[in-house]
Amino acid sequence: MLNVPVPSLTAPNELPTSPRPTAWATAGSWAIVLTGVLVPLLGAGAAAALAWRYGLLGWADVGLLAVMYVLTMLGVTVGFHRLFTHRSFEAVKPVQFVLGVLGSMTFQGPLLEWVGRHRIHHQHSDRAGDPHSPHAPRRRGFWGRFRAFWHAHIGWALPAETADLVRYAPDLRKSRMLRVVSALFPLWAALGLLIPAGVGYALGGWWGALTGFLWGGLARIALGHHATWSVNSVCHLWGTRPYHSGDESRNNPVVGVLAMGEGWHNNHHAFPTSARHGLRWWQIDFGYYLIRLLNAVGLAWNVKLPSEQGLENNERAARSAVTVGRTTSE
Repeated sequence: MLNVPVPSLTAPNELPTSPRPTAWATAGSWAIVLTGVLVPLLGAGAAAALAWRYGLLGWADVGLLAVMYVLTMLGVTVGFHRLFTHRSFEAVKPVQFVLGVLGSMTFQGPLLEWVGRHRIHHQHSDRAGDPHSPHAPRRRGFWGRFRAFWHAHIGWALPAETADLVRYAPDLRKSRMLRVVSALFPLWAALGLLIPAGVGYALGGWWGALTGFLWGGLARIALGHHATWSVNSVCHLWGTRPYHSGDESRNNPVVGVLAMGEGWHNNHHAFPTSARHGLRWWQIDFGYYLIRLLNAVGLAWNVKLPSEQGLENNERAARSAVTVGRTTSE
């Protein structure tokens, strides 16, 4: 089993501590998060309404939506997650910069904070201290399960963040370039809206700018949000668990496709530093396809993968854990 330690300043069992947020900080956090969630959804609704009522949806809009979605989601999947959080491969600085900028265009927060939060998630996955687990604490009944899903999907982001997330990314802080990428998050996020609007204007004037902004900007952000958040919620509730990971992570093929390979979540939690999440040939993993391409042209190297023996040993451990669990329940 490939198990290179995740860079961190805390011991695996240490819970992140933080001061109690003020009422103003809590209110401000709710306002910011709800705005970031609802405005893209409203934009997607407006885009659909204009397309339905006035036919304002052309191939340029579909193309902008698809291209911006793929590029920015690869920025999160390949850049924020596999490269910066888990160090599953290395890449030249221009590639690091581009992936950092594209990931920031998803409106999921600055690079260093994103990495810090995700490392905390892996340290305490589905236990106390996990920032977005649907299982900590465990809730029963329909409303309990709904609350668990809501918390894992987006509810975790509403309270004011008081933990020093950047503390969990000391390796990234050593890079001036990555500190700048993280600090300029508002600029990259704005460009993620202005670029499709500008392309739309070049192709179709002011109406093209409006539909480009709505489809390639706001609607694309909304789709990317929910695809990414589904890894936290759906992939810890529904799917298969072929590998022993010590938590409730699951493989979900729908999320696997929509989130560029991130939906093979049990695979990832079993082998967290593997650059490849879709470990079987039929598990579509667009993120890994990009990493292979970068490696083939010399822009990426030291691509980490689990060995076949490691896969077999882990599968055997997973089957043993299931057998023990059934025996105990009986």
